[in-house]
Amino acid sequence: MEKIKVGIMTFSDGRKNVNDELLEINKKFQKAIVEALEGTNEIEMIEADEIISKPSLAKKEALKLRERGAELTIFNYSVWAFPHFSVIASKFAPSPFLLFGNINPQYPGMVGMLAAAGALDQTGVVHKRLWGDINDENVLRKVMSFVRAASTFNSLKGQRYGLIGGRPMGMYTTVPNVDLWNSIFGIDVEHIDQYEVIRLSEKVEESRAQEGLKWLEKMAKKIHYDGKQLTPEKLKTQIKSYHAIQRIIENNELDFAGIKGQPELTDNFVTMDVAEAFMNDPYDWEGEHEPFVLATEADSDGALTMQIFKLIARTPVLFADVRHYDAEDNFFDLCNSGEHATYFAGKSFDPQENLKKVEFYPEGFYFPAGGASVRHIAAPGEVTLARLARKNGKYWMAILPAEFMDFGEEKNEEKARATQVEWPHAFARLKVDAQEFLSTYDSNHTHGVYGNYVEELVDFCKIAGIDYKIYGGKE
Repeated sequence: MEKIKVGIMTFSDGRKNVNDELLEINKKFQKAIVEALEGTNEIEMIEADEIISKPSLAKKEALKLRERGAELTIFNYSVWAFPHFSVIASKFAPSPFLLFGNINPQYPGMVGMLAAAGALDQTGVVHKRLWGDINDENVLRKVMSFVRAASTFNSLKGQRYGLIGGRPMGMYTTVPNVDLWNSIFGIDVEHIDQYEVIRLSEKVEESRAQEGLKWLEKMAKKIHYDGKQLTPEKLKTQIKSYHAIQRIIENNELDFAGIKGQPELTDNFVTMDVAEAFMNDPYDWEGEHEPFVLATEADSDGALTMQIFKLIARTPVLFADVRHYDAEDNFFDLCNSGEHATYFAGKSFDPQENLKKVEFYPEGFYFPAGGASVRHIAAPGEVTLARLARKNGKYWMAILPAEFMDFGEEKNEEKARATQVEWPHAFARLKVDAQEFLSTYDSNHTHGVYGNYVEELVDFCKIAGIDYKIYGGKE
């Protein structure tokens, strides 16, 4: 994925003689921020050409940042700065804004930051304030959190979501509110009939499907052919469906999607498990590709949550049912058909590392058309789970710090068989009491990535103007 383009403007005193005296100090602190952020290898910095010391420069340099492709802007303060410069710049520079105050006690930079922040609050400009040494790991982490969140929010604007099919099995929580999606996130929704999957599958070359089948048979731990629900021909049909969905994405210029599946395709064609897993993966039998969010059961708010995660973390994202609470070992079994990307089997971008832990099982009685379920158990590690939900017509986000558990191969299998042996599993231990979670969480689905991205999600919600709840963490 491309680097995030971050603009930076440093504000100064409006008196010429004072600004001239402080020029090198301002440049030194700006340079430190630029070097620290570019050192993360996630960011390309776009610097204003001049230190802002008069109103005309505030407008001119802000416009330059926009013209050069900055996605958001850091307002930098290391000395006293006239607050109206920041207000003027905020009218033209790419938003949202991070106001950063440096540690420079001999000069009133903190005073300048606070004066500018108060003025921006009075004029309704969304921003975040941070203060400290940019070379302090904790400070840099907070800056990066805001940068990722702001870039994600802006990246959603103008994206297109493909809704393949409609509401599945009466689930209200899967249906998107098109007005809210457009007004809050700037996303367009394209409705597409599921018949397109069948029609375009028929156009996929047999040789292409055969190559995919050979790759899966070589790479997977085991394919459990049973001669009925799962045969080589049905698996090839699933491979063709994957390529059909790729064509739908291309034809409709989609950025992320959801597919209904049940019951039309799962009763009469094949399941979409293979397509859902490998679209969300960073690879397939034809090589590497950028993960593409495809949510099962046409869960649109789920897909949107996943897209936010993908843009923030730049990794594949989990989709799962909150299937069962295991009181004995205090974890939730997150399990949903074959939707989990195989990435989660080994927490690796190497397909060989992951697929040696992946099995393809025949679908059960829920899906009479048959096909393979992509089955594995998620690798252990710290994760962040989340879900966008609506209450009384307003969005809020549930944020769940958690850990995926590994109980050893024998006990893992025992736990998996207690629910659905042929489906993938992630054994998630939350940091909140199970009863509190179940009493307030507003979906049967959840989504997540490895790592701690709680702060990024909080920043995202604040930028988007939506409420949030951290389960088991600090609000």
